Parts: sequence; structure tokens; C-alpha cells
Amino acid sequence: MGKLKYLVIHCTATPEGREVSSADLRRWHTSPVSEGGRGWKQVGYTDMIHLDGKVERLVDNNEDAEVDPWEITNGAKGYNDISRHVVYVGGCAADGKTPKDTRTPEQLAALEAYAGDFHRRFPEVRIVGHNELAAKACPSFDVQAWLKGIGINQ
Repeated sequence: MGKLKYLVIHCTATPEGREVSSADLRRWHTSPVSEGGRGWKQVGYTDMIHLDGKVERLVDNNEDAEVDPWEITNGAKGYNDISRHVVYVGGCAADGKTPKDTRTPEQLAALEAYAGDFHRRFPEVRIVGHNELAAKACPSFDVQAWLKGIGINQ
């Protein structure tokens, strides 16, 4: 069990406007490598924000400032036992390869509410983009600039 230190924001790295189901995400993450998955024991994120702004819980947690073993998701190697992970559907241009901030107005509102509530409950936890912890484009936007823009100063 680790003390919660990060909320990591991710994107599904899928083309703009293409919805992703929780079943898709689970298959991508937990299917054996031989079947095109990553072979993980657990999906990579606690919550997913759909194109319509609906927030779907993928992995239960007890909403405290500790990351219990059963709450660990596989969002950022080396940080999973001290992090929670949230993902928005999208993050790539129509070509499916080029990183792009594709958040819909509904996703923007949902992510703002999510981050705001999280920061209110856990002000000592740092909110970061996946790209701040690893050499990745994910989540395809500057999380720190966005947080400042919505009034979250950490």
C-alpha cells in the first residue's frame, strides 16, 4: 500500500470522434500479447471519460489517499502504486497516429469537474499528464497549463 502522490491524466490514443468502450480498453490491456493485448493483470486506469462526458469507473477504489494493492492500475510504469489514473477517449488526429487534443466540450467539462473534485479532496496530490512521467505524447495536451487555466494551482 502506497500513499497517493499523483493523479495521472491519459488519453486512449484513438482517433478523434471514435468512441471506446470499457470492454475495448480491458481487452487492449489484459489480453495476452499473443492476442494483441499488453498482457497486464489490470486495466490501466481507474476511470474513463467518454466522448459524451460520462465518467465510467473501471476499477473500484475506496476513495482515500492510499493506493491499496487491489486499486493499482497500470497507467505509468514505476508510478502505479502511488497513483490513480484517469483517461479520456481520444488524443489522436483522424489519422490515428498524430497526437492531438481531441477533448469534446463534454469531456472538457467532465475532466474539469473530475480534476477539481480530486484536487479539493486531495490537495497534496499532484495532478500530471502521463507525458510528465514518461517520454510519451499522452494525453496530447499540456496538463499544467490547462490546470492553471481552470484555476487549479498546485
